Amino acid sequence: MTEPASNQPPEWQQPPQPPQPGVPPQYYYPHPAPAQTNGMAIASLVLGILWLYWLGSVLAVIFGHVALRQTAERGDGGRGLAIAGLVLGYVGLGVLVAGLVIVTVAVGFSV
Repeated sequence: MTEPASNQPPEWQQPPQPPQPGVPPQYYYPHPAPAQTNGMAIASLVLGILWLYWLGSVLAVIFGHVALRQTAERGDGGRGLAIAGLVLGYVGLGVLVAGLVIVTVAVGFSV
């Protein structure tokens, strides 16, 4: 029940065939270059993570808002990084405000 051996290689090893008459050739287009990540968005995320005695939080919020505007205008990548930097910056500022309120209340009760 085996087929007789032929001198032809298996079908998957056959060289590609030329296109059939009347079939248009296939064209291949290069992929577009990926959008560059916005530097302000990266700076916002890094400063939001580091805090740097809350100076980093303030700068993270500023750079995050600038980066969001730039990504919308220029079409740069990094919108998610800018949002993450904004969130971390606002969390850092919230911790600063909460700490100041706690210290103010504690000093007020001790007097």
